[in-house]
Amino acid sequence: MPPMRATCTLPALLLLPVVLPAADLALADVFSDHAVLQRDQPVPVWGTADPAATVTVSFAGQTKTGKAGADGRWMVRLEPLRASDQAAELTVTAGPAKVVRKDLLVGEVWLASGQSNMASPLSSVPDAPAIMAKAGDAQLRFLTVPKRTAAEPATAIAATWNVASPDSVKGLSAVGYFFARDLRQARKVPVGLVVAAWGGTSIQTWMSLEALRQEPPLTKFVKQWDDAVIKHREVQADPSVMEAYRKDLKQFQAEVAALKKTAGPTAKPERPEPVNPDPMDIPSPSRRPSTPTVNSNGLIAPLVPYALSGFLWYQGENDGSFGRDYRTWLPRLIGDWRTRWARPEAPFLIVQLPANGPDTALVAEKGWPFLREAQCMALSVPNTGMAITIDVGNPKDVHPAGKEPVGQRLALLARRIAYGEKTLVASGPLYEGFQVQPDGKVRITFRETGGGLVPGQSPWYAPGVEPYPQDRLIGFVIAGADRQWREATAVVDGRAVLVSHPEVPKPVAVRYGWAASPRCNLYNREGLPAGPFRTDGD
Repeated sequence: MPPMRATCTLPALLLLPVVLPAADLALADVFSDHAVLQRDQPVPVWGTADPAATVTVSFAGQTKTGKAGADGRWMVRLEPLRASDQAAELTVTAGPAKVVRKDLLVGEVWLASGQSNMASPLSSVPDAPAIMAKAGDAQLRFLTVPKRTAAEPATAIAATWNVASPDSVKGLSAVGYFFARDLRQARKVPVGLVVAAWGGTSIQTWMSLEALRQEPPLTKFVKQWDDAVIKHREVQADPSVMEAYRKDLKQFQAEVAALKKTAGPTAKPERPEPVNPDPMDIPSPSRRPSTPTVNSNGLIAPLVPYALSGFLWYQGENDGSFGRDYRTWLPRLIGDWRTRWARPEAPFLIVQLPANGPDTALVAEKGWPFLREAQCMALSVPNTGMAITIDVGNPKDVHPAGKEPVGQRLALLARRIAYGEKTLVASGPLYEGFQVQPDGKVRITFRETGGGLVPGQSPWYAPGVEPYPQDRLIGFVIAGADRQWREATAVVDGRAVLVSHPEVPKPVAVRYGWAASPRCNLYNREGLPAGPFRTDGD
């Protein structure tokens, strides 16, 4: 029997390649293909991976390394980037795992938020087909955050960036689009717009829990939140309650869809209401979330700390009867968002509410004029601006269709406040002070007068609204100690306006545009309207 020969043959299993388990690597949803990254700022990039995994991020010639914590979360910060319209890839690796995002640009990024007038789509504006036909711009990108409330700060948004095209912009915020379009033309760099808006929502739904509880606490809202959490936990303990609501809602949606196919008028079924107020952690749970912080948790938290240039805010309709309280709420929101983004001076641009409502009285003593005043008072917060839109509202519709002037005026403010165009006239006249003269006339002084004060004309009128007269100023009222308001004569006097009435020889107060739907026509020569005001404010 021949001797056995020694061989170097290894068992077949040992010849197979060793396959290491891939790291559990993910990039935050806000980083998708086609994203725009903010220029001239450190750019946080974050996501999840295996605990303690080493994560490497590469973009535009930079490579940064970080380590995932015990909870798997990681973050690195890219050094400030120069604006670039050249598509680039963002690459993230952790061991053998790799995530790549393609077609990223670097430019200016803004967050646009608020309620329905911010969410109102471009397809609803006058001449929408012609405007959308010209909307193709590979350097204008947008991300619309889906509606979702949450009991805790969410991390996912289930949405991606889109490149502006005639088709993609149909559902985009009209105000946001016009703002981004004008900013693109002025700055000559890519512009990214993040839209997080929900119709019929109050300002407290957009504040974080920390903002509600900071000193002095917003006690009423904190209690509303605490009560909602108790109810939420009760529902969680009995899943059948929520399942029943989902079933009823599905049936309602099916019935509505069927009605759309039926000719002639048909009674619409009643929408089911959830047992749990603003049920949390499910998409689009309510038509109008009202529980404090739920929009902050669901729509804003997943965006933090994505690098931004600033914020656009168009909200207040739902808080119209809380003007004096809004004086506290709006600055609190501004501070909250700046704190969360760790940018204490980030530009915050406000849209002042336009005309709306049947009020034809000379002077309102409640409602929207006081909310507008609160919005104006927020300008005392540094690095804020306000787009005055009193002239482009609709007395019969809370959703005026003329959104282009709103976006244009926001873009002017951004150019001056965020980008240093200090000589640019970016606002309409704002009340500065008054003095009662010996002849019985009241001299009202203004800032933001631009090239001078004139009777002006709105760039857009709602159906049925008469254009303003051009031979005189309207919208001023005057009163003596009897507080009987009379429509006043108002005459431009340099950078001021002289206001008077023959039956008010000793005036004590003047108001301008102080009604739900005032007719008022003071502008600067640059075509920007004056903001409503009262000299007898408290």
